[in-house]
Amino acid sequence: MDKGIPKNILITGGAGFIGSHVVRRFVTKYYDHYNIINLDALTYAGNLENLKDVEEAPNYSFVKGDIAHSDFINELFSKHKFDGVIHLAAESHVDRSISDPVSFVRTNILGTVNLLNASLQMAKDNPDFLFYHISTDEVYGSLGKEGFFTESTAYDPNSPYSASKAGSDHFVRAYGATYRLPYVISNCSNNYGPNQFPEKLIPLFINNIIQNKPLPIYGDGNYTRDWLYVKDHAKAIDLVFHRGKKGETYNIGGFNEWKNIDLTKLLCRLMDKKLKRQEGFSEKLITFVKDRPGHDLRYAIDATKINQKLGWEPSVTFEEGLEKTIDWYFDNQEWLDHVTSGDYLEYYKRQYQA
Repeated sequence: MDKGIPKNILITGGAGFIGSHVVRRFVTKYYDHYNIINLDALTYAGNLENLKDVEEAPNYSFVKGDIAHSDFINELFSKHKFDGVIHLAAESHVDRSISDPVSFVRTNILGTVNLLNASLQMAKDNPDFLFYHISTDEVYGSLGKEGFFTESTAYDPNSPYSASKAGSDHFVRAYGATYRLPYVISNCSNNYGPNQFPEKLIPLFINNIIQNKPLPIYGDGNYTRDWLYVKDHAKAIDLVFHRGKKGETYNIGGFNEWKNIDLTKLLCRLMDKKLKRQEGFSEKLITFVKDRPGHDLRYAIDATKINQKLGWEPSVTFEEGLEKTIDWYFDNQEWLDHVTSGDYLEYYKRQYQA
């Protein structure tokens, strides 16, 4: 990569779980090549403590703002003249989308369209501009016991969350077809790893096991998900951004299918070992609860394309990644305490008052 003048790259949602890992990778790996501007609204899921190790880097800056505000987005793009956008900002929790679907439409669809509109001028002035949209495998709906999602699988979203992400995917492709906006899209499976907000299954259950609280599992626990270690996902995003073919979609999966009940039992065994408890102790915390509406039975991604075209593959097995994740939460108890107590929100509210 030619050094030259550093390019300005916007990463949206960079204070979130996946976004913080992408920001860290780009700030440290491309120190001489990119100025990274991290845009995040700092909702409950955005936490700048995720990026304390790079916050003083000279090629990193943070901007607090809402992608749903078009005037703000236009001003930001006008100021920085971005050479590329990596768009991760999104409302992402299915349960929250069921109780408040409008918020998901606002951020995931309207926010994406605002970014697309602002990107049109950047692409007009810069032939190398790229809009990279990160999406989810949930847009494809639910699989039966056999088969996998591929890049050509028809969309069939079953929750307000997945419908909003499907809508944003369609808008990105429409801007490519209508306005010739250069873009790439990737659809990933369930991420896990360090810094994940503890409303998601793995960090929630790690914390609950530590606290001897129930482990709530929807239905019979036989819902199946493909799990992707977040650092492997960040590496894949790096590859797609730099080597992906414009106008293409890449599915990113961990080749790790686990039923929720089996995952939970594995986690219990690893946690009992970590806490030096008698094996089977944590399994007693498993509690089956009423199923979630529109719950997809199975997700499984065929990641052959990104493997063959870009040479990407997961670096860890699920068992290895889960042990790394458990170790991180034990080594970062202060982070977990701040998140579960809400202290991190109060700190950043004071620091970034409107």
